[in-house]
Amino acid sequence: MRRPATLASLAAELGVSRTTVSNAYNRPDQLSPELRRRVLETARRLGYPGPDPVARSLRTRKAGAVGLLLTENLSYAFRDPAALGFLEGLALACEGAGQGLHLVPVNPEREDVAAVHRAGVDGFVVYSVPDDDPHLAAVLSRPVPTVVADQPHVEGVDRVGIDDRGAITALAKRLIALGHRRVGVLCMRLTRDRNDGFVSTDRAETATFHVQRARLAGLTDAFSAVGVDWGRVPVVERFDHSISSGASAAAQLLDADPHVTALICTSDILALGALAEARRRGLRVPQDLTVTGFDGIADADRAGLTTVRQPVLEKGRAAGKLLLASVDPTRPREITLNTELVPGATAAPPRTAEERWFGP
Repeated sequence: MRRPATLASLAAELGVSRTTVSNAYNRPDQLSPELRRRVLETARRLGYPGPDPVARSLRTRKAGAVGLLLTENLSYAFRDPAALGFLEGLALACEGAGQGLHLVPVNPEREDVAAVHRAGVDGFVVYSVPDDDPHLAAVLSRPVPTVVADQPHVEGVDRVGIDDRGAITALAKRLIALGHRRVGVLCMRLTRDRNDGFVSTDRAETATFHVQRARLAGLTDAFSAVGVDWGRVPVVERFDHSISSGASAAAQLLDADPHVTALICTSDILALGALAEARRRGLRVPQDLTVTGFDGIADADRAGLTTVRQPVLEKGRAAGKLLLASVDPTRPREITLNTELVPGATAAPPRTAEERWFGP
C-alpha cells in the first residue's frame, strides 16, 4: 500500500524546498505561475491534500476567518431580508481582505455558549444582540477584536449602526403631520424571554434589545410632544420575526382597539404582516388604516410601504472593514450610517369619525 504524500515527499519529488511547496498554497505571489502549476499538478498526482489547516492555525495563531455571532437559528441569516443584506455586506468585506466567514448561530432561548468558545476565528462581528446576552459576554472574554453591529452599546468596543431613535422620530413626525393621534405599535422582541402580547410601559423602557428600546422611545417622545398619552397607546410584541407574526400582532391589536388610525411597525416584516391582516379584514390601506415599517427591504418597496430605509448591506461591509482594519485597539470607533424616510403609499390622513361611520 502506497504511503500518502507529505509536504516533505512532495518537495523531494519536485526537487524544491518545503517552503516552495508551502508557498504554492499559502503565498502564491512568491512563485512563478509555471512553478506553482507544477507543484499543484504533482500534488494532485501524488494525492497530497495540501497543508493541514489546523496545524497552520496553531503555528500562525491565525484562523483566517471572521466569526459572525447571530443569536438566532442558522436559517434566520438566510431567511430574514435585513439579516441577509447584512451578511452579504460582511461577506464582501471578508472577500476583499482574503478572509473567510464563520457563522456562529445560537438558539436565542438557550444559554449554552460553547459554540462561541469553539469558534476558530480571528475576531467577531456581533449582530444585533440584547444587552444581557450570555453569548456576547463569551465573545468579549475572547482575546480577539470585536465589532458590534446595531446593538448593544458596549464600552470600549467598536460599533456600526444607525440612529434608530432619530430615524423613527422622523417617521412619527410625518404621521403626526398627517393628523394621526390614535395609533398602535407592533414591535419585535424586547427581551430574551418570550412575550407574544401587549407591552407595559416598564417593559418597553427596560427592554434589553437596544434597537427596539430606542425606536419605542422615539415614538414616545414624538407623540407625547403633541399631547398623546403614550401610556394608553397599545403596543404588541412578537418574539418571532415573521410576516405571520406581524399579521397575528395586528389582529390582536385591532381586536383590542379597532379605532386606531395607524399601525406603526418597528420592522418591514411585521408591517407586511399587518398589511395582510388589514386586507383580510377588508380595511383599505391607507384610506382606512395607515401602516408603516422600518428597514426598507425589497418586499417593502414592492408593496409601496411607508418606511425608513437603512443601508443594511453597507452596514455589514462597514462592520467587516472596521474589524479587519489595522488600527489602535485602545481607541474604539463608532460608525453611524444614514437612513432615509420613504414616504411610500401606505400612509394618509386618518378618516374622520363621520367618514368611518358612513363609509367612502
